[in-house]
Amino acid sequence: MSAVELYTKGARVWLPDPDVVWRGAELLEDYKEAPCKLKVHYEEGEISLQDLHLHQKLAKETESVIDIKDKTKLPHLRNPDILIGENDLTSLSYLNEPEVLYNLKVRFEERNIIYTYCGIVLVAINPYEQLDIYNNDIIQAYSGQDMGAMDPHIYAVAEEAYKRMSRFEQNQSIIVSGESGAGKTVSAKYAMRYFAMVGGSQAETQVEKKVLASNPIMEAIGNAKTTRNDNSSRFGKYIEISFSKSNEIVGAHMRTYLLEKSRVVFQAKDERNYHVFYQLCASRELPELKKFGLMPAEKFYYTSQGKNPVIDGVDDEKEYRTTKEAMKMLGLSEKDINMIFQIFSAVLHFGNVKINEKDGESSEMAPKDPSVGIACKLFGVDESQMRTWICNKKITTVGETLTKPLTAAQASFAQDALSKCIYSKLFDWIVTQINKALVSQTKLHRFIGVLDIYGFETFQINSFEQFCINYANEKLQQIFNMHVFKLEQEEYVKEAIEWSFIDYYDNQPCIDLIEAKLGILDLLDEECKVPNGSDKNWCQKLYGKHLKHSHFQKPKIGMESFIILHFADKVTYTAKGFLDKNRDAVSEEHVNIMKASEYELVAELFADLESDADASKGRVQALQSGPKGTSKKMRKTVGSQFRESLFLLMTTLNSTSPHYIRCIKPNDLKAAFEFEPKRAVEQLRACGVLETIRISAAGFPSRWTYPEFFQRYRVLAISKDINRKDFRKSCQNVLPKLIQDPDKYRFGKTKIFFRAGQVAYLEKLRADKLRACGIMIQKHVRGWLMKNKYQKLRISVLGVQRYGRGLLARRYAQHLRETRAATTIQKHWRGYKTRKSFNRIQKAVVKLQSVIRGYFGRKDFKRRLYEHKTTIIQARVRAYLARRQYKRVIYGVVKIQGHFKRRKAKAELRQLKIEAKSMDHMKNVNKGLENKIIQLQQQLDSKKKVSTDVIHKQEETIKQLETEKEKLLITASEAAKASNKVTELEEELARLRKELEQERGEKQDLISEKQLLKNKYDKEVGQLQSENVKIKAELDESNRKLKEQSKIATVAAGGDQQKWEEQKLQFLSDMESERQHHQRLVKEHNRLLQRFENMQGEMQMLTSPTGHKRTPSDISMISLESVSPDDKKDDGEEGEKEDQGYGTEKKKRQAPVPPSASSMEKVMKEATAEKTDKEKLPKVPEAGIDVGLMLKLQNKVKSLEKERDQLRAKLEGLEEEMKQGTGAFSESAFTTLKDNAYFCLSMQELENENDKLKRECAKLMESIAKTTNFNKGGKTTAAGKEFLGHRMSLRRHKSEDPTKTVPDPSKIINDQFEAMTDELERRREECLQLRALLAEKSISTHSVAKQSYGGQDNIVNEDNELTMAYKSQRDIIRLLENQLQKAEGELKKKVGDYDAEVKELRKENDKQHKLIQQSLSMTPDAKIEATMQHEITRLTSENLDLREVIDKQADQIRKLKKMLKVYAKRMKDGEAAEIQAELEKEETKSVENVAQIKHRERNYMGMLEYKKEDEGPLIKVLILDLKPKVTSAFLPGLPAYLLFMCVRHTDYINDDEKVRSFLTSTINGIKKVVKKHHDDLERVTLWLANTCRFLHTLKQYSGEKQFQTENTPRQNEHCLRNFDLAEYRQVFSDLAVWIYQTLIKLMEATIQPSIVSAVLEHEAIAGLTGSKPSGLRGRSSSRAEDTPEHSLDTLMKSMNQFVRTLTQHAVDPELIKQIFRQLYYFLGASALNNLLLRKDMCNWSKGMQIRYNLSHLEQWLRDNKLQESGAGNTLEPIVQASQLLQARKTDADVDSVYEMCSKLTAPQIVKILNLYTPVDEFEERVPISFIRKIQQKLKERDHVETSLLMDLKFSYSVTFPFNPSKIALESIDIPEQLHLGNLVTRS
Repeated sequence: MSAVELYTKGARVWLPDPDVVWRGAELLEDYKEAPCKLKVHYEEGEISLQDLHLHQKLAKETESVIDIKDKTKLPHLRNPDILIGENDLTSLSYLNEPEVLYNLKVRFEERNIIYTYCGIVLVAINPYEQLDIYNNDIIQAYSGQDMGAMDPHIYAVAEEAYKRMSRFEQNQSIIVSGESGAGKTVSAKYAMRYFAMVGGSQAETQVEKKVLASNPIMEAIGNAKTTRNDNSSRFGKYIEISFSKSNEIVGAHMRTYLLEKSRVVFQAKDERNYHVFYQLCASRELPELKKFGLMPAEKFYYTSQGKNPVIDGVDDEKEYRTTKEAMKMLGLSEKDINMIFQIFSAVLHFGNVKINEKDGESSEMAPKDPSVGIACKLFGVDESQMRTWICNKKITTVGETLTKPLTAAQASFAQDALSKCIYSKLFDWIVTQINKALVSQTKLHRFIGVLDIYGFETFQINSFEQFCINYANEKLQQIFNMHVFKLEQEEYVKEAIEWSFIDYYDNQPCIDLIEAKLGILDLLDEECKVPNGSDKNWCQKLYGKHLKHSHFQKPKIGMESFIILHFADKVTYTAKGFLDKNRDAVSEEHVNIMKASEYELVAELFADLESDADASKGRVQALQSGPKGTSKKMRKTVGSQFRESLFLLMTTLNSTSPHYIRCIKPNDLKAAFEFEPKRAVEQLRACGVLETIRISAAGFPSRWTYPEFFQRYRVLAISKDINRKDFRKSCQNVLPKLIQDPDKYRFGKTKIFFRAGQVAYLEKLRADKLRACGIMIQKHVRGWLMKNKYQKLRISVLGVQRYGRGLLARRYAQHLRETRAATTIQKHWRGYKTRKSFNRIQKAVVKLQSVIRGYFGRKDFKRRLYEHKTTIIQARVRAYLARRQYKRVIYGVVKIQGHFKRRKAKAELRQLKIEAKSMDHMKNVNKGLENKIIQLQQQLDSKKKVSTDVIHKQEETIKQLETEKEKLLITASEAAKASNKVTELEEELARLRKELEQERGEKQDLISEKQLLKNKYDKEVGQLQSENVKIKAELDESNRKLKEQSKIATVAAGGDQQKWEEQKLQFLSDMESERQHHQRLVKEHNRLLQRFENMQGEMQMLTSPTGHKRTPSDISMISLESVSPDDKKDDGEEGEKEDQGYGTEKKKRQAPVPPSASSMEKVMKEATAEKTDKEKLPKVPEAGIDVGLMLKLQNKVKSLEKERDQLRAKLEGLEEEMKQGTGAFSESAFTTLKDNAYFCLSMQELENENDKLKRECAKLMESIAKTTNFNKGGKTTAAGKEFLGHRMSLRRHKSEDPTKTVPDPSKIINDQFEAMTDELERRREECLQLRALLAEKSISTHSVAKQSYGGQDNIVNEDNELTMAYKSQRDIIRLLENQLQKAEGELKKKVGDYDAEVKELRKENDKQHKLIQQSLSMTPDAKIEATMQHEITRLTSENLDLREVIDKQADQIRKLKKMLKVYAKRMKDGEAAEIQAELEKEETKSVENVAQIKHRERNYMGMLEYKKEDEGPLIKVLILDLKPKVTSAFLPGLPAYLLFMCVRHTDYINDDEKVRSFLTSTINGIKKVVKKHHDDLERVTLWLANTCRFLHTLKQYSGEKQFQTENTPRQNEHCLRNFDLAEYRQVFSDLAVWIYQTLIKLMEATIQPSIVSAVLEHEAIAGLTGSKPSGLRGRSSSRAEDTPEHSLDTLMKSMNQFVRTLTQHAVDPELIKQIFRQLYYFLGASALNNLLLRKDMCNWSKGMQIRYNLSHLEQWLRDNKLQESGAGNTLEPIVQASQLLQARKTDADVDSVYEMCSKLTAPQIVKILNLYTPVDEFEERVPISFIRKIQQKLKERDHVETSLLMDLKFSYSVTFPFNPSKIALESIDIPEQLHLGNLVTRS
């Protein structure tokens, strides 16, 4: 693109102007070729009112002619208006000086924006006005934000430095520079304040406050008022703020440079000395300052030279208090503070000392001057010495020392030099104390340095101070240039574009001129060493050495000055005073006087340099610019010291990442928001801003991403060049057609880079294209409008005609309608009158007819009714007579039949009784049953044989598996032994020692518990004895009553005592015969039993060569005792005998002799002894013992022995009762014998079963004694093999997968075997019942017949009279005996249980004592092994107990299932009737013979009982370890209900201490779990819901009437009775508020990263974008690469997750509404605050996008039914802000905008209007007049708010509306997942 194309008619350019620097103009003709002349027209709009007032000639020069001599001399082009006011100067298309200046002017004057980016530099213009843009809300808004995301601000630079330090582990530095009055100190102060806020630690030291407290001290002693600035820093400083690894401030350190000491003794007009002097004078009336003799500042010479000691708006007395408080905060003692102010006061008094001239060549102090005495007193020095040596000087020669008097001028100079030295020394001492107070006690990790130093200075007279300042700025500018070039280079390399080396200014030659060997500083130091050196001689040396240097010049006039060409400007320095200021000498006598001061601090200030060097410890201290006393060694000059400190500063800055802040002073009048272009451009050139612009312009300053470039400039493309899937390809197709020169742009990886001016050219093309499109649209629209106008006119004319003709036609039609209507009305009226007359006559006739017909009808009805009733009466009477006759006949017939049937029944009954008494009948009945049992046993034997084969196969498989298992166990044991380590054993030893201590404590507890149990036992024994006495008395009473009742029964029966005696003798003879018969049976049983054992041994030898085999232990031997078919063949004689039942010879013969308990105990002891002997053998590995099996067998044996003892005791009791009945046998004997018939048979069977189990246990114990290792390959006996085989088969059955369809033969056989066993058990029970009934019947009828009826059984109880009396008497006696026996049995059982428990506890105690004694005497290894063995045994026993419980339940379930299978099978076989009969029979039997216990359904009281010691575990389960995923499946609020149920129990037992402890533990537990999981949304929500539910439950069951309105009667019964927990309700309410606030903070932190991107940046409306041309220079380099992208969808997902979580945990609906109202406030406030700080968001398009995004949030509220929560109202401020961006902004719209923005504050409205920036050229900026009118209108508000940002920490007050529960406490079940079974008991 050539210059001819750019410089055309209408092009806007910048022309230089001597008054306003640059002036805008417009070309009136096209540029062709140079040289030429062009006419231009000046734009007056670019000149401000003050410029017109100052330069009236500009108003007249509207046109001019410029001479273009060369193409390179063309004027600078201007940027489009759309780019004016950009946040970053480098984003301008045309980068040049006038554009930079104009952009800053527009932003500063028109928009009142003081901060602007210029690449990496932040340009800060001093507004000379207090702005509300530095408060804590602004800090929070910029915290965590990227540098380019917000408007320019010093906080953005500080945040960038902080993030780079924390993320990239790099030290940072912020370099603040500018001339006096530009605002450097304030900028550095705000940067430090930001670091103190965001890096504030939580420690008690609060280092950040100390860092900020150093500012008022340094301002008091280092700042002063100048003509340019009221608070000008007269020294440079570099503060390093140190941070810990957690990015918290831990300390700071300060370095100072070039304190302006001359200000202590001299001030120019309208200037002041340092602030501290005026603060002391203003506070002179304070008690601590009165002793210093201070006066007003006007009376001190050092503070009155400027003639203006007051600063407007500054209270020096208040500042004094601030300075003093800051000193106290930094740890300075009261003594040191007073001493500091005393020295400052002494300096003031010393300045008032007057020196008079004496004899021309000498001088003296005024004799009566009081200032000398006051100053010397405050200094603590001798007044006479001070008077002497101020006016004299000591000269030391080779041989003598001379005293030379000084002139008055020389003495005054010495006086001022001492004052400056004292002030400088005290300044350095204070800095050292500040550094000591700020030193970090922890390890430093990184630091951020803040450098506040003079900017480049040039005055009319420039001396040594300006030379040093400009030298420092040369060094800083060198670093700045290198850093800018480095950033540009990194960006090009990153994007992989071709670029050429950028030529930038290198000021190294100028630096070499100053600091190189034989440079200016070296020559100055050399001249200072010369005895008679002078400034003029030094200047001549400079001329001779550096006159040919390119940066050094000699002035045309004068020989005592020189010129240096600095990077910013050419500066002329006056050499006068350079040597004296470089030496900075103080007389040795003065130093000695001050060293002799009586005050320690004064003497310390003048200590030797070595002490300061030692104190520094390698760190750079404050620059020591004063004299250090005399020394033979030459002291360092000020220049050399400054060069060294500057070298250290540059080294530090080079090791950090720099950030630059350039402060600009807009005018010299200190006027607010006035911009002088000449002053500003001088500073821009001096501070390097224009150099940054030049470097940027030399490369590719404008950068666009591919999507944004395509979005904005797609209007310039044609359809075939567009590829929407690949924006880069589209851009590569379009751009070469728009810009022909390929050097003007570059395609990077993610961006397009443009040369300067190319974006402006593209904007011009885009504007032309849009203008052409607009013209075409206007043409078609205007044509369409004219066409529509013509068509409307034509339609109107035709319409008028149509309506006129229609009017005439309607009038004629109206006439015709009226005529026809009149005719119709006449016709209808005449018809109406005729019909009316006819209807009247017809009505009268009809009424008359109805009356007559009704009369005749009623008469006929009465007649018919009379006849009908008569007929009914006759029918009823006849039926009654017939029925009475029939009943009489039937009664006679039935009575006859009854008499006949009674006689027949009696005869048949007698016959049946005779048959029943015959033994043959009983044998036939039993024979049928036993035959059926034998058949079942034979089938069982066959099944057993099949199952035995299967078991053999399984045993072989088990052997193989055991072999493999043995190998694996050996390998595992070796690996375990190899992996043991010494450290693990030591840790285990420590743990075991700790456990031993615990065991000792438990032992003491057991001893005390034993004593308590003993006392309790003695008490209970006493109670039982008393109860026993009572029971004996009741028993005697019962016997007495029984005897009386027996007598009554005897009398009623009509018998006498003789008959009863005969009956008794007959009964005894029968019993004796039965006993003899029983003895014969026993002998026969023993003989057959011996024979059976012999046969069994032979059978085992034949069938099992390996040895004895036994049956599985869990199969009843009853089912295996039937004789097999082979046995029948071998023993034919015995087979012929019939089996008479389960207690017959056959059964007794088959039963082997059971081993006794003593024999089993003996075997166990032998096994234990063998095991103990094996353990004692040294170095022999122990065989693995199945401890579980041993313990299980021991428990089994104990239980069986206990059961045996119980049965034996019961049998002995029965025998004793029978013996007692021989002497006095009564009816009770019959009753007892008859009742015990069934139980005796059952007991016999149980004893047989017990004997079999004992034999099995004995065999198992024997196998265990022989082989105690089942798992490690030891040899197993036959019994052990059989037992293991059965155990393995059971495990396989239990572990089988029920879903498998392939049947297992062994399983089928076992199922059939178990079913048959159950059937056999059922048959056996039936036989027992039948035998018991027969025995009862036989005893009752036969004995009575013998005694009362002469042996005639048939007439016994013929009429049932005796039987009825007997049964009633028997029932009464039985009831009494049962009650007595039950009481005695319960008593004996309790006593026995208590004895057993005491014995067990005693044994356990002794065992523990022995273990402890053994462990104390063992070696450490043995202790570990013994403890491990003990722990394994304990855990094994517990495991076995649990396993036995499970096995019992499983067996019960299995038996019930088998019973169901049997009954189901029988139902199929047609035995339903038989089953029903058996069930009815069992019910009848249970009713008659067995007492039933009916279990009522238990009514729970809604309480949970727990022990005090279980409180901790209960809180842990219900609160600390409770997980939200587990509670999701429970009842909502279940933990709260359970906790309250525990509280109810404490209330029920009225335990005040327990409820207090429980509630306190609950509160602490909830706090602990919320604090620990404060970042877990579900956990916090869970406990917010449960805390609220617990609070509501406390209210609901408090008993207060106001909370019981919705309770059920049952719930009112559950109210608390004893406790008033109103205070705890308040505690839980506060706890709920705290959890609510924690939840809100968590939710706010979750959505905070998504708010800006979702509400402000999300562009959901297609084709509507708010982007505009910008530099896109990548402002923030601290962005993390893995930062997640956020959008509106992300925000919606978070909100949906919140709703789901709150709903899942059943949070109260009202509380949910409050939560989202608070969240929406935070969301709207964050979005609005961000909008107010982002200029790029303030345009019409963004306003539309923001409103659309907010509508989604409002719709979300409606979808979730939260629109009534008030959350939508909290979005009104941001909604109104979006509407303000879209509204028209003309003067006529002021009122509408005012009414629309009711929720926005005045500063917010003005800020948005100032930030409003058009995106396209067709939009207009907001007029200044509109903003002024809005401001005036806003003043009419009643309450004017001045806050700019919304308070993000504001929170609505939260309430918890009472929400009672409908759930009844007694209906709540405790889930098994909580594992509360061992902790609480439901009651």
